[in-house]
Amino acid sequence: MEWRKCYLDLLLVPLALLLSILYHGWLWHKVRTQPHRTVIGINSTGRRMWVLSIIKDNEKKNILAVQTIRNAIMGSTLMATTSILLCSGLAAVISSTYSVKQPINDSVFGAHGEFMVALKYVTLLVVFLFAFLCYSLSIRYVNQVNFLINTPLPPAAAADDGEEDAVGSLVTQEYVCDVLEKGFVLNTIGNRLFYVALPLLLWIFGPVLVFLSSVTMTAVMYNNDIVYRQGKKGVAKERRRRMDVEDCPSL
Repeated sequence: MEWRKCYLDLLLVPLALLLSILYHGWLWHKVRTQPHRTVIGINSTGRRMWVLSIIKDNEKKNILAVQTIRNAIMGSTLMATTSILLCSGLAAVISSTYSVKQPINDSVFGAHGEFMVALKYVTLLVVFLFAFLCYSLSIRYVNQVNFLINTPLPPAAAADDGEEDAVGSLVTQEYVCDVLEKGFVLNTIGNRLFYVALPLLLWIFGPVLVFLSSVTMTAVMYNNDIVYRQGKKGVAKERRRRMDVEDCPSL
């Protein structure tokens, strides 16, 4: 049977999306089981330690906390603005009566009919809309931490009116850490949606570029997500080498 042009889209684009889904599923499992072998797990532990140190010495570090959280909010705001601008541009292209497929109609592999062109732009629009939603929720949670991290610690004893816990005990160190982690997890999801959207942008020029770009993007993300550490033998060997260098007399 002779292959039609749409068969490349039906084969390569789902494979590219499946590759990205499988990688992030494996990464999620890695973060849950071996968090300190991933950059996400190490950063999460570092943020929790940072929150505890800020709350413990709040009088000296409160300005540092506000400035750090403000920088995180600015980053999420920039990405949210970029997402909604891309959504507006894609919506304008979809609703436009001008045929955008004519200039590249004969220079790409795969299907390039009116339905397929509309499907490409709608898919990108949905991905960027979800990215914008994640960034907006991330700003919401991180903005809450801006107030909660400067809340005084709860009293050690219960209130005198007979209540089991004081009202201030609702805002604990664990609660602040959890709220901050929710914000950064949503920010990470938004970033990953952006990474998935980059290969889909190349779908305009054909499904072959989508698959090749997805494979390349997965390899790049793997090298940036996994932490490589030397084993005990490698560390001991390096330590002995440094000691030998230090013990050698200078010429």
